[in-house]
Order: sequence, then C-alpha cells, then structure tokens
Amino acid sequence: MPDMSTHEPTNIIYTGVAGTGKTYRLLQIAKQYTDYLSKTENEDLLEQLLQGLSWREVLCLVFLDLRAEQQDLLKVREIIDHPFFMTKAAQNSRDKNLDSTAWLELRRHSPTNSQTVSFDNRASQAYFDKDNSGSWYLLPESMVLLEDLSQQLAEFQQAQRDNQAHQNQNIGQQRFSMVSFHQAYGYEEFVEGIRPVMSGATQANNSISNQNQMSYAVQDGAFLKLCQRAARDPQQRYAMLIDEINRANVSRVFGELLSLIEPDKRAGKPNAMTVNLAYSGHAFSVPANVDIYATMNTQDHSLAPLDMALRRRFRFIDCPPQPDLLSTIYDSNDIDTGLSDGSEASAIDLSKLLTGLNRRIVQTLGIEAQLGHAFLFTVTQLEQLQTALVEQIIPQLAQAAGGQITVLQYIFGDEQQPTSKQFVQDSQALMNDELYNPMGNQNNASAEHQIFAGQGSFLGQSMNVNSYTINADLIARDGEFNNAAIYQRLY
Repeated sequence: MPDMSTHEPTNIIYTGVAGTGKTYRLLQIAKQYTDYLSKTENEDLLEQLLQGLSWREVLCLVFLDLRAEQQDLLKVREIIDHPFFMTKAAQNSRDKNLDSTAWLELRRHSPTNSQTVSFDNRASQAYFDKDNSGSWYLLPESMVLLEDLSQQLAEFQQAQRDNQAHQNQNIGQQRFSMVSFHQAYGYEEFVEGIRPVMSGATQANNSISNQNQMSYAVQDGAFLKLCQRAARDPQQRYAMLIDEINRANVSRVFGELLSLIEPDKRAGKPNAMTVNLAYSGHAFSVPANVDIYATMNTQDHSLAPLDMALRRRFRFIDCPPQPDLLSTIYDSNDIDTGLSDGSEASAIDLSKLLTGLNRRIVQTLGIEAQLGHAFLFTVTQLEQLQTALVEQIIPQLAQAAGGQITVLQYIFGDEQQPTSKQFVQDSQALMNDELYNPMGNQNNASAEHQIFAGQGSFLGQSMNVNSYTINADLIARDGEFNNAAIYQRLY
C-alpha cells in the first residue's frame, strides 16, 4: 500500500502471471486515494478502539463486527482486508507478512481437539476454529469472554452512526483515475488530443434549434486531467492507476511525458522538466504529488522491449501465485448430508493442487506459464473446481502448450492413467479407436465427435483442434471425476 505521508513520487508496476491479484492491488490502492466524508472523525474513533489491543483481540473484533452482517465464516484474506486489521497493522508500522500474522494468531488460539488445525504451541484459551472448507469462525463458548470487547465495539458503532447522522451524503471524493490500456489506446486518450465534440441546442433568431453539430477541439486526457487536479491541491496525493500497461504502446501513449514522470524530474524537484504539449502547446510538468501504479502480465512476450523503457522510471514488484490462500474442499457438495465424512481421503487441498500443477508447468512451459491463485480462489465446492478446470485452466494451458498432448498429459499426470481417468485425452487416438468400434457403437462415436468439435472453441486458430479433448466425464461431472483421489493425483 502507498505511504500517504511521503511527498516523494511513487512509480510502481506490479508484475506477474494471470490470476495473481494484480488488479485487486490497484483496487485496494484506490481506497487509499479516496476521501470519505467524516473520514477524520471515523479514523480517530477507530484508532481509539484499537489502541492497546492485541492481535488476538483485533481478530475477535473482526469476527464480532461481521457477525452483525450475518457473516460468521471468514477466509484469512477477508480478515486481513478488514479495516480493523489494516488499521492495527498501520499502528504497528506493519505492511508485510500480514497474512502470516493472522494465520499464527488463529492457530495459536484454536482448541486442542480441533479436527482441522494442527499447531504445537497453542495458547491456554481457544477462540477460533476452522471448518472443512478452510473458513475460520469464532467459537461460541468464547462469546462470554468477549463481553467487554463487544461493548467497546457497540459504542464505536454507535459513535460512527452519530457521525453519519450529521452528514447529508456519504460520497467519497476520488483522488485517482483508473484506466485499462489496450492496443488502440493512445496519447489522445491519455494526455490530450483533437477529438470530435457534439454541440448541444443552440438559439438563433429567438428560436431553439436542437440540431447537433460536430466540431473538433483539443481535449484533455485522463492523465492530464488528474495532474491538473493535483497541481491545484498540492497538500494531497493523487494516483494514476493503469491496468495492463503492457497492452498498449507505452512510448506512444506517454509521448514526451515518459521522461517527465521520473521522480527527480517532477515539478519542484532538482531536475524538474517542462515540455510543451503536442496539441495545445501548453507548458506542462508532472506534479510531484502524483503517484503512478500499473499492472503488467508477464505472460505477454510480444512487448519485451517495454521493460527497457520503464525500468528506470518504475519499481517492479513481482506478484507470484499464492496457493496458501486457497482452501480445502471435499468430494461431496454437502458434507452435512452425510455423503462425505470430511476425511482426508475425500479432501481436495487446492493449495497442493495448484502447487503441483505449477511445478509441472514450470518444468515444461516455463515460469511465466504458471497459474495464479485467482483461478481457484472462489472455489468452495467440487462442481466449481470442475468448472474452473474445463472452462479456464485446461484451455489456457492448451494454448500455452500449443495443443501438444504429451505436455498437457504430463502436467495433469495422465500418461500412465487409463483413458477414463485422463483429464486431457488424445482426441486423434480416441477417434481412431472409434473407427474400429463395432457398428453397434456408432451412436457413442457420434456423441464423442460432437464433444471433440465443442472443444475446438477453446483453442486458437493456429492450433490443431483435434490434438486434445477434455474428458467427457469431467465435462459432465460424472464418473471418476466425482472422487477426490483423481484430484489428489495432481499434488
């Protein structure tokens, strides 16, 4: 997160493969550049509430706060993103390894007879436990120990409501601008350019004419507008948020501003630079209170020279896959029905599954073909895992592998498996088998050919659509693919 107290310009690009939370980071940063009405008063109240509390007490407050919203089960990511946790981290001058802090406190204060948490150095009093899906909850028996905290929280919430009652609206003022680059995005949209303007109704000879007329004028782009706001408000920091910076021609988008964004060349800095803008001719320099954050997908190899142009101007922060954020699911969609006993044999550890897949992906396709944790982050049931594999993961890896069946089958551990248990099947071999089937199986062969044709939509035009097919049982969520064992093979 940005340090809002510093006056040094910040230029950062978050890099990583798809699904590693880069865009999510931009959205979180945007919150730091948003001013909400009554922000100072509410922050003071929150500071007072958390002052002197331990991490365990802060975690309890998070659970108590969300119970009012009927949210009793929380993932670790939801906990550390809660304002209580973030504010406590800021009070302790902490901005790294926050997930580790939450994990440690949750496990330390779990019961010794927990069926889902293993930990050697437990505290004497338990407050939290984890269910079979990897979500944490507050132990009901701990509520009697939290009466004082509950009272403090109630007073805090009432004070917040009192503050809100004095406001006529609750709209935040944004001190940021967010854009997504693409191949057609240019200088005209980002800085300034000549663009068409439709005139409104005009009055002539005491009569109103509603006929729209088109004219052309120099219009300010997203970055120029933000810089103008920042120049008028030097005591506040502003942010330009750019998603997928490597999707556009950066030199063309920034133009002469590519040098001006360097921290030491900002307005008021020792090496400050000023240029005349290309269309309007106005003198311009980038204010020092404008920060720039961007994301870059490292899987895009077509714009490798981009690194050379930006390395001196931006800090690059890698965003690797984080399998530890993933939960454990079971081979029944409803454990409470008794169809699954919640045992290890029926468990599918998504963290191990992603780690295993990525290990073999790196061996065969390289580190930049890895899968991000976002592909499985929302998976809580077997059906969702099957959908993710069929609609996202296998098609993406097939594209990265150029449809090579041997590579795909190695990644999914299919080489030594019978055809019925293969995630990815050799479609040509299957079609050849169909040619030798008895006449009585022609209907089955026809059905298989329809499945093969359907898989072609997942592949690029340069690939052989008959090179692979996804197992029909996986698509239909049937057969072996309803058992945990076949997914545990991917570990």
